Parts: sequence; C-alpha cells; structure tokens
Amino acid sequence: MAMSRGAFFVDKDGTLVEDVPYNVDPAKVIFRPGAIEALREIQLWGLAIVVVSNQSAVARGFCRIDEVRRLFVSIERRLADAGVVVTESVFCPHHPDGVVAQYAWICDCRKPSDGLLREAAARHDFCLERSYMAGDILDDVEAGNRAGCTTFLLSPGGETEWHGGDFRRPDFVARDLLEVAEIILGLGTDAPVSDLIEAHG
Repeated sequence: MAMSRGAFFVDKDGTLVEDVPYNVDPAKVIFRPGAIEALREIQLWGLAIVVVSNQSAVARGFCRIDEVRRLFVSIERRLADAGVVVTESVFCPHHPDGVVAQYAWICDCRKPSDGLLREAAARHDFCLERSYMAGDILDDVEAGNRAGCTTFLLSPGGETEWHGGDFRRPDFVARDLLEVAEIILGLGTDAPVSDLIEAHG
C-alpha cells in the first residue's frame, strides 16, 4: 500500500509574498525574493503545495470574503504561470474581536490552531508527519507543530511578540524559502537531522 503524499504548507503574508496588511488587491501582491524558485524545487521533490493564511480582514469588516478568494485565485494563477501548481489555498476569515457577526468568533482554524492544515490533509489524503509548515511568525510554527509537521521559521520575519510554549519552537530557522527548500532536500539525504539543525540553525 502506497504511503500518503506529504505537503508543503506555506504561510502567505510575510513568507510567500510581501506583507501588505489586509490587502485584497492582486496588483499589490509581490512575491518574496526566491519564493517561486523555492516552491518549484519543493514541488519537484514530490510535495504538494498548500497556501495557508489568516485573513481576519473579513471579520474586521475591511473586505468581503469573495475578495479574499479572488486574491488567492490570482496568486495561484501567477504561480501556475511560473510552473508551481498549488493544490489548494486555505484561509481563516475569523477573529474573536471582529465586527462582522458571521465571522466574529473563536474558531479552530485560525493559526496557531491547526484546523486549516488538518482539513486540507483530510481532503487530499496528505500525511502530516511527512509534511512541512513554513511561516514568518510563531503562530505558523505552532500550527505546524500541532499538526505534526516539520516546521520552519523565517528569520528575520514578522514576529514581534515572541510568546513561548511547547509548540512554538521551530525545527529549523531559515533566511527565506530558498533555504527552506535546501533544508527539505537535505532531509532526504542520510545526514542526521541533528546535524542539519546545527548547520542551518
């Protein structure tokens, strides 16, 4: 029986694209340096690409959910034109302090919860233990760790609060997604994981 495929879960703002707060304008989306090349390499390694994002702008009333969906469709099309197939983009529109009642509640999909990752894994039969999560803040790391993925924190990233916790320690710290790709490819070698952590930590 074949093993389930692994996935590469990647945060959007500050990781895949430059962070423009609450943006839903496709014209303002700028991919971070090396991000597309990194995703191509990771995809060639056999991992599915899944974009994972908190989009509290919906709950806060700054935009409509259909605008967020259109933004992700635009991002997926641009990536496809560059040779990167996104299996799915998933996002959480909720926030407990929101002003739109439909989305103003505590959910289990907003990172640092792992609901988005688990839901995507269930839909596509991904093996979370063979999957990876990369982001620029510790909420991304916690979501990945809770789901059972190998986790990456980009540094310098967007973290400002640095709250600790059992799930908030990344397996690896990397400069950008290109280095993340290098580490993932390295994990496919015979090098001990402890050596890789030391080399890239």
